Amino acid sequence: MRDILRVGKILNTHGLKGELKVLPLTDNPRRYDDLEFVLLDGKEVKLEGCKYQKDRVILKLEGINTIEEAERLKNKYLEIPREYAVELEEDTYFIADLIGCTVYDTEGRNLGKIYDVIQTKNNDVYWIREPKELLIPVLLDIVLDINIEEEKIIIKPVGEWQDED
Repeated sequence: MRDILRVGKILNTHGLKGELKVLPLTDNPRRYDDLEFVLLDGKEVKLEGCKYQKDRVILKLEGINTIEEAERLKNKYLEIPREYAVELEEDTYFIADLIGCTVYDTEGRNLGKIYDVIQTKNNDVYWIREPKELLIPVLLDIVLDINIEEEKIIIKPVGEWQDED
């Protein structure tokens, strides 16, 4: 498990006084209200202000006071130590913990490691790129067991829920 979790990606500047337009990488963007700091390039930076705009968060970070300073932060990630993460409900996981887990079917076949988790309106999808690209809908009747400590996920055999090529 990772000790540091990403909570946002800086997309652009906002205004002239160093505010940042951030894409929240969390299920609850209002979660920024509870943060006193974020990690930026591994350094702790105090949050001075936070407001919300549609699906974006506008943040003011300590020490970033001009549009030029803010401009240099585009495409950087905002992170937090795991101990400041929200407590998850039972049977929910951080995407960072799922990425890299090996997926096996109930017959013991290694289907590959999770490269990314795609979030859709209805359900998440595990994306495996190698050895063969595979998209696995995260549904209770397909994903049977998730063990983050062992980095192991068990699913039904592919042929039972998807027509094979």
